[in-house]
Amino acid sequence: MNTVIINNPSRLVFGAGSLQKMADDYLALGLKRLFVLTIPSITDQLTPVFEQLKSNGVTIQINTNISREPSFSDLETILAFARTFNADSVAGIGGGSVLDVAKLVAAQLHNDQPLQSIVGNGLLKGRSTYLACLPTTSGTGSEVSPNAILLDETDGAKKGIISPFLVPDGAYIDPALTLRLPPYVTAFTGIDALTHCIEAYTNRFAHPMVDTFALEGIKLIGRNLKKAVDNGQDLEARSAVALGSVYGGMCLGPVNTAAVHALAYPLGSEYKIAHGVSNALLLPYIMEFNLPEAEAKYAEIARAMGAQEGNTDRETALNGIELVRKLISDCGIPAHLSEINIPFEDIEAIAQSALGVQRLLKNNIREFSLADIVNVYKIAY
Repeated sequence: MNTVIINNPSRLVFGAGSLQKMADDYLALGLKRLFVLTIPSITDQLTPVFEQLKSNGVTIQINTNISREPSFSDLETILAFARTFNADSVAGIGGGSVLDVAKLVAAQLHNDQPLQSIVGNGLLKGRSTYLACLPTTSGTGSEVSPNAILLDETDGAKKGIISPFLVPDGAYIDPALTLRLPPYVTAFTGIDALTHCIEAYTNRFAHPMVDTFALEGIKLIGRNLKKAVDNGQDLEARSAVALGSVYGGMCLGPVNTAAVHALAYPLGSEYKIAHGVSNALLLPYIMEFNLPEAEAKYAEIARAMGAQEGNTDRETALNGIELVRKLISDCGIPAHLSEINIPFEDIEAIAQSALGVQRLLKNNIREFSLADIVNVYKIAY
C-alpha cells in the first residue's frame, strides 16, 4: 500500500446555513479587510451576510470579473486589485474558476515567487493570507483540493498549480447556493465531479482510503444528478450532488485525475469547450479503453451507480459504462466531438497536445500512446 497524504481544510462545514457559519467564523478571527471573488447572479444572496460583516467593522471589496476559465493575465489583474485594497483575507464564492483564482490570490498576495515559478506540483512555498471557499456549483471540488488551473496565453495550454498551501482554511458548502444553477451547467459540472471520482478510483496510484471517497461520490452523483438537472429546486438532490463533488475534490490531492482530463484539456484551451462538457465527451470512451486493466474496479463503479449486475465483472462494468453514457445523454450533454464542431482534421494536433499532459496521463491505469489518443478521439467523433 503506497503512502497517501490528504490535506483537507482546517474547517469544513457542509449543509444548510454554511454561508452564515462562514460569516460567524470569520468574525471570530478578527480580520478586517476581506477581498471577495464571486459571481453577479448570487450577490443578492450574499448581501445579508456582507452587511453583518460590515456592521462589525469589516471592509469588503467585491470582484466579479471572472466569467470564464481564467488565464494567467486574469489572475495578475485581480491580484493587483487585491493588493491595492490591502486585503488581509480572501473569500471565493462561485464556481471552480472563481475558487481557483481566489486560492491563488490568497497565496500570491504576499508571495515574491513569480507566477510561472509555481506552476507544477509542490513549488509554492507558502500562503500567509486567510482563505475561505464557498462553491456555487457541484463540480470541481476546488473548495477542498490543493489544485488550481489556469490558461497560459503564451502557449494556449492549461497549467496546473498544485500545493497543500492552496487548500483553503475554511470550506463552506451550502447546497442552497447551487439552487440558481441552470440545468445545463448543473449537468456538466456534475459530470466533472463524477469524473474526478471515477478517475481517482481507477487510478494507477489509487489508495483504499481515497477509494472510500471516490465510490461514495460516484454513488451520490450517479444516482442524483439527473434529479438535480430536472428540478433545480430539489434540495435533497442538490445536497447529494454537492457532497459527491466534495468527495471528488478530496480525491484530487492524494490521487488526482488521469486520461479523461488529459484528453479534455486541449478541447477547453483550443476550442473554449466548457471543462465539464469536455470530460463528458470523453469519459465513456476512456472507460472502455481502460476496462481490460481494471474490470473489477469498473464493476464496482457500475454497482455504485446502480447498474444491472452481469454474469461477470466485465459484463457488470459494461453495464455501468452504458449507464454513464445514458446519464450524460439524459442530462443533455453532447456525446460526440462532431456535435460541438471540432474539425475531424484537427484530431492529430489535438492528440499531440493531449500527449503533453503527462502529469495526468502517468496516472492512467492503462498506458496511452499517441496512436491510442488519436483512436479515442476518432471513436468519440
